Amino acid sequence: MKILICIKQVPDMESRFKINAAGTWYSDQDLAWRMNEYDEFAVEQAVKLREQLGEAEVVVLSVGPDKVKETMKKALAMGADRGVHIHDEASYEKDSFQIASAIAAYAGEQGFDAIFTGMQSQDRGSAQVGVLLAGLLGLPAVTTIVDFVCDGKTATVKRELEGGLKAVVKLPLPALFTCQLGLNTPRYPTLPNIMKAKKKELVSLPIADLHTAEAMTTTNLIRLPAKRGAGLILEGDISQLTEQLVAILKDKTAVLK
Repeated sequence: MKILICIKQVPDMESRFKINAAGTWYSDQDLAWRMNEYDEFAVEQAVKLREQLGEAEVVVLSVGPDKVKETMKKALAMGADRGVHIHDEASYEKDSFQIASAIAAYAGEQGFDAIFTGMQSQDRGSAQVGVLLAGLLGLPAVTTIVDFVCDGKTATVKRELEGGLKAVVKLPLPALFTCQLGLNTPRYPTLPNIMKAKKKELVSLPIADLHTAEAMTTTNLIRLPAKRGAGLILEGDISQLTEQLVAILKDKTAVLK
């Protein structure tokens, strides 16, 4: 059995973000980088499936500049067998369809039985790459899974819906799954596994060697949210608070006139 995990390197969400000079994305200067949180659940599920089945190969793939290899090494230390890096220094300029088409150009000839991705990336948050990849490969896809059972031929999964509801889906492999918080608890790479990861295969493929579709969306301008002023603390009994609040709504907003 062959299993593919697609991961993305994203900035630590605690970083201080700045917009780039073109105003189309964030600047990558002075940022700390890490594996996309949702992708960690995908890595864990793929490794658990291999451990369950015994005979399987887990391949981790990422699109991006050279620095994404550091994040890929974490996936290798978590248990992936080898890595495929699609090298693209301008990956941030590509939309979800272009990224999915690049992955499909590689994965289409590999015969993967199961593909795991994160539900979405923490920086772009479009939740599109996984489902677009499934469409390009002609595979069924189940999104936002929070439970996974597989016998190597079919998978039974639960997917999270709005309102806390869960739907049970049973489908044959090959198939693609996008992973949500609650699916599992990602393992922490141990020092011995970190050392082993350094010896695992990690190959780079230039994105120019793969077919990439034309962009379907463009980003014209992004901006940080406007800074808000300090809040007001109202004091007094209920009648006093009501009077103060009404006065504020009249004087400082258009809610009451």
